[in-house]
Amino acid sequence: MKLFRSTAAALALTTGLLALPAHAEAAQQNTSGDPLYTANAPGAFSMLGDLLIARPLLIGATAIGAVAFVVSLPFTALGGNIDESAEALVLEPGREAFARCLGCTSSADSSH
Repeated sequence: MKLFRSTAAALALTTGLLALPAHAEAAQQNTSGDPLYTANAPGAFSMLGDLLIARPLLIGATAIGAVAFVVSLPFTALGGNIDESAEALVLEPGREAFARCLGCTSSADSSH
């Protein structure tokens, strides 16, 4: 009877220990509800790098793109592609700077 108890206890302990990695992986998954954010699941270093490096650069690119858009506006008006110019120079960098989640690699807007 003692052999049965110790074998059962060892089997239960081994099974429990083998299930720990699967349980830990399920606990680490992001459950925010946003499918884009859950798929990307950015880490703390990604968020910090995005906040301190990428966002300021994207805001600067948006400002420079706005100036370039205004300067090129007469030429784009003659060519008839104002919308494309505005999208490429101002809206796209602005969307990446202000609309995407912190640490994500691209914005959720797929309309362009």
